[in-house]
Amino acid sequence: MRRIVNQQVTLKPQDIVVLLKLLVCSGRVLTFSELAGQLAMSASEVHASVGRAMAARLVNMASDNLQVTKAALKEFLLHGAKYAFPATFGAATRGVPTAYAAPPLVTLVSQPDELPPVWPDPSGERRGVALYPLYPTVPQAARVDPALYECLALFDALRSGAARERQIASQLLSERVK
Repeated sequence: MRRIVNQQVTLKPQDIVVLLKLLVCSGRVLTFSELAGQLAMSASEVHASVGRAMAARLVNMASDNLQVTKAALKEFLLHGAKYAFPATFGAATRGVPTAYAAPPLVTLVSQPDELPPVWPDPSGERRGVALYPLYPTVPQAARVDPALYECLALFDALRSGAARERQIASQLLSERVK
């Protein structure tokens, strides 16, 4: 029996993480190794992620520098990615606040009667309901880059929040992707 191989390129959750990192690093030239170190990924994972993003026309090469195609990324984040990468919740745990419990939404949205969403992390500072991150190293990457942390938390609000949270997150994420 002949094995059939699917040649279709498919984005992976870590591609969103890499794209958001490239977005917040706009203008700075970073090697795959530097990106990998900042995202706690391997250089080969980052390289493969950029390749998939290029195939999806979400990033391109301009003057030996990776440039995010902002209009395409904005459209994908706001209208498609939440369906491709739906929120996955788990049990109560210790972790890093995300979605409405993290900046910048934490000052705009209040949910006092429920445990906040957190990325599970043993060294996390808050107890909450597990909202599994797009990639296992997201909590580490978010700790070292506040701008990336905000973008990832806003994306989590888009994929997991109530209507008001999604509306505010959409507006704030749109401003960051301009």
